[in-house]
Amino acid sequence: MNIQIEVNGKILEAFEGETILTALKRNGINVPTLCHMKDFIPSGACRICVVELLDTNKLVSSCSFPVSNGMKILTNSPRVIEARKTIIELLLSNHPDDCLYCIRNNNCELQSLSKEYHVIERRISGKKNSYSLDHSSTSIVRDPEKCILCGRCVRVCEEVMGVSCINYINRGSKSVIGTTMNKGLNTSSCVNCGQCIMVCPTGALTEKNQTELVQHSLQLTDKVPVIQYAPSISVSIAEEFGMEPGTDINGLLNAALRKMGFKYVFDTTFTADLTIMEEAEELIDRITTNKPLPMFTSCCPGWIKYAEEFAPEFLDNLSTCKSPQQMMGAVIKTYFAEQVNLKPEDILSVSIMPCTAKKFEMQRDTMGRDGYKDVDIAITTRELIELIYLHGIDMKKIEPEITDSPLGARTSAGKIFGASGGVMEAAIRTAYKRLTGEELADFKIHALRGFAGRKETRFKINDLEVGVAVVNGLANAAKLIDEIRNGRDDLHFIEVMACPGGCIGGGGQRIGVNWEVVVARMESLYEIDDRESIKVSHKNPEVIELYDKFLKKPLSDKSHELLHTTYQKRDVLL
Repeated sequence: MNIQIEVNGKILEAFEGETILTALKRNGINVPTLCHMKDFIPSGACRICVVELLDTNKLVSSCSFPVSNGMKILTNSPRVIEARKTIIELLLSNHPDDCLYCIRNNNCELQSLSKEYHVIERRISGKKNSYSLDHSSTSIVRDPEKCILCGRCVRVCEEVMGVSCINYINRGSKSVIGTTMNKGLNTSSCVNCGQCIMVCPTGALTEKNQTELVQHSLQLTDKVPVIQYAPSISVSIAEEFGMEPGTDINGLLNAALRKMGFKYVFDTTFTADLTIMEEAEELIDRITTNKPLPMFTSCCPGWIKYAEEFAPEFLDNLSTCKSPQQMMGAVIKTYFAEQVNLKPEDILSVSIMPCTAKKFEMQRDTMGRDGYKDVDIAITTRELIELIYLHGIDMKKIEPEITDSPLGARTSAGKIFGASGGVMEAAIRTAYKRLTGEELADFKIHALRGFAGRKETRFKINDLEVGVAVVNGLANAAKLIDEIRNGRDDLHFIEVMACPGGCIGGGGQRIGVNWEVVVARMESLYEIDDRESIKVSHKNPEVIELYDKFLKKPLSDKSHELLHTTYQKRDVLL
């Protein structure tokens, strides 16, 4: 039921039961927040969102206080401004004074609020935080000194990812956010997804930055630098350079990477197609030979580590396919190396991923052979942007270029890997062709598209009715796994992506973008699928050539050697 409230002297409509903050935002009135997270139950922890109620003469947190009919609110009264400013000053009183050196400089919510509320002098002095950096993780760095105890990382880890590797420790003024017994992230249940980084308002959580390592490696005269970038990358950075969000800058990205010094540039979409060839064949083999079902996808390293820790009884259900990143790394250092007369050890293999968990994945013992790794360095979208600026590349003034060949062709089926449901849709297209000999009448599988946490559908292939599910957000995966544990048996194939929305919302993507930008990324991937002519992985000409010349066929001995892997139960130390 609609009710009326008075805000700053003007009558506005609100919905009974909603919070003041929700009503204000819908009516175009901005109120600062730090602990608030959209679609989460409000915690009211930071109090930066206070507003003044004229009827009671009280300051209340707008994120948690419900509206009532006739309520009179001031959002920017002198009392409100002074209260917010004081809260900011209290947060700064024990915060490090290293903004110039902080990786979140100019992209820090606390810094922005300080500027907005004209905090230009220290009125409140406190004892500075003094904690050690946590470098133990292969993917994520924790700097507790910069933590403001907003709790956003705790909530996303527990409520979205279902991992709960971090939480509040101690009480009162001694409270900190950390792992069990305040040990390193490497001893915790962390799956390296990086969603904590995406919601952190300060520099308390960041990826393990490797831009300096890339710079150093590009200067090595005894190495040939080769780089690959994930399907979602080319639609994830346009807005950073003043272009429309979601714009596909594939050609510009190829040119920029060559200007940095990379000799060969590849789109990982090629091995997304290769993954589909192997994964579809594996699914068919499991169905026809009564091997463990349902089969789970294995593209997402955050999900794989989650399964190893929280669902080890389903490890036989995981596809044995490596991720597209690792497949590309393996093919670059074998087939491609032969084509250009290089030894594997002569190649410096770098990947650009929307994902912090890829840094963990590339160092797994099974991701390489003969003493060398499939991928040598994995960087995130954020690190890519940093390198573009570092090299002084103007993305609006360079000419687009194509990727290198072989391994350069792509299909739109591989490209939609970047969105939740894309892997499943691409796999169905190829599995249907493989089993029926015919192409799908309509390549679009609408039931698998969109941002819902879980999507399910069923379809007929010959006499078999195949049940498939797509989940994003590991907490949603946990719920589905529990259903299977409790006897559900109507699903054959399940796609799991750790991050909300899939790779377009990955933990390595740009920080601070609104949800509309993420939606634009998904729309762009599906526009590419509509626009491009080759929509199925099994028609990628260079994938076909790779099988003819090197791999022979999906699930061959050579394919198993290079493109497949194994997983094992992983005990959480603390």
